[in-house]
Amino acid sequence: MTNKLLSAAALLAALGLGARPAAAQTTSYSAAGKSAQVYTTAQSTSQRLAPGAAALPFKEVGQPVETQVCVFVDPSHQFQTIVGIGGALTDASAETFAKLPKAKQQEFLQAYFSPTAGIGYSLARTHIASCDFSSESYVYVKDGDTSLKSFSVKHDEKYKIPFIKQATAVAGGQLPLLAAPWSPPAWMKTNNDLLHGGHLKPEFSQAYADYFVKFVQTYEKLGMPIWGLSVQNEEMATQKWESCVYTADEERAFIKVLGPTLHKAGMQDKKLVAWDHNRDLVMQRASAVLDDPESAKYLWGIAYHWYETWTGSNPEFDNVRRVHELYPNTNLIFTEGCVENYKPGTLGDWALGERYGYSLINDFNAGTAGWTDWNILLDETGGPNHVGNFCYAPVHADTKTGQLTYTNSYYYIGHFSKFVRPGAKRVAVTTNRDWLQATAFQNTDGKVAVVVMNRGDKPQEFQLWIKGQAVATTSPAHSMATYVIN
Repeated sequence: MTNKLLSAAALLAALGLGARPAAAQTTSYSAAGKSAQVYTTAQSTSQRLAPGAAALPFKEVGQPVETQVCVFVDPSHQFQTIVGIGGALTDASAETFAKLPKAKQQEFLQAYFSPTAGIGYSLARTHIASCDFSSESYVYVKDGDTSLKSFSVKHDEKYKIPFIKQATAVAGGQLPLLAAPWSPPAWMKTNNDLLHGGHLKPEFSQAYADYFVKFVQTYEKLGMPIWGLSVQNEEMATQKWESCVYTADEERAFIKVLGPTLHKAGMQDKKLVAWDHNRDLVMQRASAVLDDPESAKYLWGIAYHWYETWTGSNPEFDNVRRVHELYPNTNLIFTEGCVENYKPGTLGDWALGERYGYSLINDFNAGTAGWTDWNILLDETGGPNHVGNFCYAPVHADTKTGQLTYTNSYYYIGHFSKFVRPGAKRVAVTTNRDWLQATAFQNTDGKVAVVVMNRGDKPQEFQLWIKGQAVATTSPAHSMATYVIN
């Protein structure tokens, strides 16, 4: 008889009532006696992270009615911890930076990395050997050198390494750095080519894992600690630039070589992330590497990008949310996004920043713990780029005049990076009008940062409402605002 009966656990699972993702943490919070300082960036105005004239005091308002537009925040319910927000320190950014006058270099570093004078980037990404945003293709070892005796990062010592060191210094001496390869050395690949995809030859798996270790050891000897490593950038893309394809089976197999190799070298503290490609296949890849305990135990997180829109699809935020629900103890990190197909004369387009704002809000609300933009600086051509894959960056330099242009993307990202600091917890937030997008966080100092974006053509009055306390405020048309509650 018992063989025909489902166990209680099996019955609950069959009914969809079994184990749930970890519940939100709860704590007490009241806005009574507090006020909100607002910082605004808005189209057709001079406001760029502009502070309001005075803080807005919270007042008791009680139950809102349906006709009142509200952003509801509940800091007593808390979710993932934020590890950082920032961008990529690429060859292209470093080379462009080197061409700026010294005064402009300092302005640029302060603008990005100072938590007081700038927008306080607290996380960075870089590439292991060359990528499309390099002026040339290169690797760190000679052909066929499986012992890696020829390993050298001399190429990086001209531009990229000094750039990373200067950024880290302005950031306060700490800037967690996530490093990702675009391709193994050509001789380790099935197509014997750094470019155009190909696969890692299984017989070189150990030599390639050792290559990761050599990279970390060399960078750290040069004074640049490596916080995390990606298995491979964009694992399902065959590109005209540096690329390498890993099927789910291939990635899982390589993780089982790379993970133990890192541990044996004493690098078990490095945050190893898988996938590092678009949201469209993120759940399929996450399940492949996380449902196998032998690969899952080496992974800190799943990384993803935003380029699934090349198919004509809208951003697939729900796919990220599904991964968070299925694997609540695995970190999610957005590692790359940029607006593609650079066109001269369009740096003032407001849609540039709105794409960032829409992604940042929805990615964090889906459970993401860290977020890095792509190149932090590009030149007047949208490069340099050795395959003509020119793109936009939040800041562009005219290398002929030495002038910097800060697009609204820079400010939209700054509404997060400046006010949402490492260690912050995302807190519960909803809106009752879909033209207002919002997310919110509580920092370790107790301050709550609520980010509200209006992509509509009209200003919107609303109540920022917290447990019966509210402030009346207005979201300008096409704007981003951060409300810091203290």
